[in-house]
Amino acid sequence: MMSNEALSQEPLRIIHCFRSPVGGIFRHVRDLVNTHHAQGHKIGILCDSSSGGEFEEKLFESIIDKLELGLIRMPIRRAITPGDLIAIHKVYKQIKSLQPDILHGHGAKGGAYVRVIGSFMRGSRSRVTRTYSPHGGSLHYDSSNIKGKAIFALERLLARMTDAIIFVSDHERLAYIDKVGLPISNSHLVYNGLNEEEFQPIATNENASDFLYIGMMRDLKGPDVFIDAFRKAEQHVGRPLHATMVGDGPNKQAYQEKIAQMGLSKRIVLHPAMNAREAFALAQSVVIPSRAEAMPYIVLETVAANKPIISTNVGGIPEILGADSDVMVPPGNVEKLAEKMAQSIQDKSWLASAQPDRNTFKKRFSVQAMAEDVLEIYHRSSNKVSEDRT
Repeated sequence: MMSNEALSQEPLRIIHCFRSPVGGIFRHVRDLVNTHHAQGHKIGILCDSSSGGEFEEKLFESIIDKLELGLIRMPIRRAITPGDLIAIHKVYKQIKSLQPDILHGHGAKGGAYVRVIGSFMRGSRSRVTRTYSPHGGSLHYDSSNIKGKAIFALERLLARMTDAIIFVSDHERLAYIDKVGLPISNSHLVYNGLNEEEFQPIATNENASDFLYIGMMRDLKGPDVFIDAFRKAEQHVGRPLHATMVGDGPNKQAYQEKIAQMGLSKRIVLHPAMNAREAFALAQSVVIPSRAEAMPYIVLETVAANKPIISTNVGGIPEILGADSDVMVPPGNVEKLAEKMAQSIQDKSWLASAQPDRNTFKKRFSVQAMAEDVLEIYHRSSNKVSEDRT
């Protein structure tokens, strides 16, 4: 048996699994890939092949040479279906042949896949470690309805197949305890982090709009709330305003139609997904109207770029902006959001003065710290699995 100290020095074989290569989860995985590859670990990715577009393809191109264990893409639907069992069966042998030390599932689907696959592998004497990061995922469901009850029952079953859980916010950890129960396996809190260059302020374009929405175009993220609040903010201010919306997603066409029906097509401009820092230059301030979040990268990126932000008070956002921050409003409250948007127009100094302290923020949300903490969890969990099976 290899000692813990010796084992901790060995390069790990790590496979990340998640459903959609869009948004914060994909960003989180890319950061881990870049940092851990530079440290000599071998990495692979398993994810959905039916989501993502040209922007995401370019992101894959940026890391493909760092995926020594390969990039496996296959159709993975958002909803749980019998097809998941077929998909797991198809990919099981391929994953097993890669002989991973770590299977790290991100989100509800990614977490389910790696824990089932990893458990099958453990049945054949593998020492693979099954790690799960919810990233919100199933925890967004309501535990009082039938669908939520079924999902959390499945989470409790999968908890018995888990070696480590990594939460990205304390809100997420508490939601898991409330809806699933106390973690059976080792649990850890590791905040998402940013690269050094992302802390450089972004200048605003001369012809910038008043507000920016950036994110997935789906109801969970609140683009419809943004549009309604924008209209009300205009009424509060008493003059036309301008907004930019950046992103792709399943409901984008519906939002375009909503904008047209409200007569806002000349004042709200839509763009496809683009780099966040490129988008930040397009507006004076950023609005995050999400109905639910875990630890959203877009909020971290906005603060790091020194862009003023208005946000809903959901998930881990108060852990970024401060629990008593004056820039937060209740989720789904169009009127409250509109009032804050109007206030930012009428009182130019208010929003800038209400932002979190940048020095404290920078120390707390670092990619290097995040990647090192995750790697330490991998090693500890791997060591324990090896000890238990010896």
